[in-house]
Amino acid sequence: MNPFFYCILISFFAIPLTFGQEVDSPQRELGHTNQNKFRQLYDEFATPNSYRTASGAPGVDYFQQKVDYIMDIELDDENTKLYGHQTITYTNNSPDQLPYLWVQLDQNIRKKDSPALEKNGSGVDPILTSGQFVATYLKEPFDGGFNIEYVKDLEGNDLPYTINMTMMRIDLPNPIASKGQFQFQIKWWYNINNHVENRARSGYEYFPEDDNRAYVIAQFFPRLCVYDDVEGWQNMQFWGNGEFALQFGDYQVNITVPSDHILEATGELQNPRQVLTSKQHKRYRDAQKSFDQPVFIVNEEEARENESQVSDKKSTWKFVANNVRDFAFATSRKFIWEMQAVEIGGNTVMAVSLYPKEGNPLWEEYSTKAVLQTLKTFSKHTFDYPYPKAVSVHARNQGMEYPMICWNYGRPDRNGEYSERIKYGMISVIIHEIGHNFFPMIVNADERQWGWMDEGLDTFMQYVTEQEFGKVYPQSIGDLDSYPSRRGKPADIVPYMSGDQSFLAPIMSNPENVYQLGPNAYGKPATALNILRETVMGRELFDHAFKTYAQRWMFKHPTPEDFFRTMEDASAVDLDWFWRGWFYTTDYVDIGVKEVKTYRVSATPGQNAIELLSNYGMTIEDLPPNYNIFIVPEEDSTSDETIPSVEDYIQENNLDPETLSNPKYIYEIAFEKPGGLVMPLIVEYTYEDGTTENVTYPVQVWRKNDDLVYKRVISDQAIVNITVDPHLETADIDPSNNSWPKQEIKTDLERFREGSQ
Repeated sequence: MNPFFYCILISFFAIPLTFGQEVDSPQRELGHTNQNKFRQLYDEFATPNSYRTASGAPGVDYFQQKVDYIMDIELDDENTKLYGHQTITYTNNSPDQLPYLWVQLDQNIRKKDSPALEKNGSGVDPILTSGQFVATYLKEPFDGGFNIEYVKDLEGNDLPYTINMTMMRIDLPNPIASKGQFQFQIKWWYNINNHVENRARSGYEYFPEDDNRAYVIAQFFPRLCVYDDVEGWQNMQFWGNGEFALQFGDYQVNITVPSDHILEATGELQNPRQVLTSKQHKRYRDAQKSFDQPVFIVNEEEARENESQVSDKKSTWKFVANNVRDFAFATSRKFIWEMQAVEIGGNTVMAVSLYPKEGNPLWEEYSTKAVLQTLKTFSKHTFDYPYPKAVSVHARNQGMEYPMICWNYGRPDRNGEYSERIKYGMISVIIHEIGHNFFPMIVNADERQWGWMDEGLDTFMQYVTEQEFGKVYPQSIGDLDSYPSRRGKPADIVPYMSGDQSFLAPIMSNPENVYQLGPNAYGKPATALNILRETVMGRELFDHAFKTYAQRWMFKHPTPEDFFRTMEDASAVDLDWFWRGWFYTTDYVDIGVKEVKTYRVSATPGQNAIELLSNYGMTIEDLPPNYNIFIVPEEDSTSDETIPSVEDYIQENNLDPETLSNPKYIYEIAFEKPGGLVMPLIVEYTYEDGTTENVTYPVQVWRKNDDLVYKRVISDQAIVNITVDPHLETADIDPSNNSWPKQEIKTDLERFREGSQ
């Protein structure tokens, strides 16, 4: 049915479609629930309450617990063991009484009988590297995991506890009352793993050339689980992929290491005079005022000399960190140490890099620059970075984040040479891991349950930062038009979204339960947010809403719904269709041109009008006298037809004749949507004189027909080409139907096959 005539009839008759003579009724189909892509997310969302509001903001009764730690840690470098004693103050800000506490023992995933080691299938691999073969068939499993020596109250009384895999329940003598506190202590030790062997999140790397180790230590102490209004106790086991849910608190940490080690950690160093030489201490103070270039507290020459000998003395580095959710540190006698000051929101923040000589010349050129740019860009789009420093530590095959400190890969070969791939990989991972200071170290989402809430948001901001990095440091990208980001551009997610549905999961899935965690939790949500910013909302609305979310939930625990609701609340853009499609399904984008028809204005009805009226039991004679203009298919028109005059109508309505003209070309274009995702319809029209017109039809064009949409185009020139999504803004997986006249689009596989013949 021609939609043009349909509108005429409906507007004239304003009656049901059954008006007129009786017609045979088709067999009725069964009813159905609302499956419209634009329905609201009421079924998916929790009911707003006094803890979390419908606007996406914290409610009047929002609460979160506080956990403070005082720790004494000692590293046994010779035997690769870590010893710790900690005193914990738990403050119960919830309205509930707590008869027990749940503590995370993440190191237990390294126990040689850990169930996490058997969580995946393990068939026989026909091809292995030497290292894989040794690790799989020849080597004894690593004997890791916490050895808990005791759990006591402050008076020295034993507290009963039960360990279940990576969780420990401590039973209390009396429940902690609402607004009450409880203090206790734990003593423990464990064997430190070689993180290079299985790409673990923490551990050491051994350097046989100089018989030294570089330690990156995290998840190293028993940490309290989150207790909140959403989960109660978030005590989901740590299986390896789902990261961490942690409480904010204040830390006092004393770390004892060999006296020739250089150490960085979460928090501010309290005793630099005691652990640094006089030369190092002067440089350390100078760095606090160096805003133009880094200051080397330890340079490469000094690091080389330092790693050539071993001290039998010890030093204790003392750190204080307030309002952080975790603590980590890195230490080695191999480290080069550089710092540069940057002003963020009126405060001085130290951008710090820590790396062995094996990282140069790459690290001394780019690491601190990447830290600086990340702090500036993220602060501009969220909130001013509130911590005193941000540290980038080099570690082989690493990419892991903690408050104020992170581990990052990117190593030249033995000759100091590196490829562009290595360079951009290193810069990108530093931006990504430093960016995690914002998500989730401050906007503290539950990573154990929703991996995308930190990884996806951070990867999106990583993309924004990378593009700014390329502009601030143009020499870093050379002749490229922009920084070669690996994730964020819509076209880059197409291979994943067009893949086998058996191996896809919605973004709203637990990280342990997806096949392809990288695209699922990093790439797809980052791309979705980039599309939301550039194509759906526009930068101004998006940036305001995104910043509102970040500032509402800094130093708090948001849920996915808090994010979704805030983005709508702060922008007045209904996005339920977007969240449902991109985050709750594995649907993909596929929109194309199905058909193009040309029409003419005529005084004689065409076959299309006759058929339309026939459907209503009517003929041309049944039309009122003023219905005397017909839009007919081009093949039905004749060149000598007289176009009916509309002069009387123009005069009656006081229209300016000079602004009116008879349309030369009338097109009816049918756009199809084989894909499941609704998206704005972005179209480029090319006319016979070579000019182009770009039109974006709002996503709501699909609200009543999820498969097919007609659009009328009136032009003084003939259209010679129509292209859907001409600039690849929507992650459309099938370009073969995006053009009219249809163009042959070869896939990457087809081009590869042609090239190999």
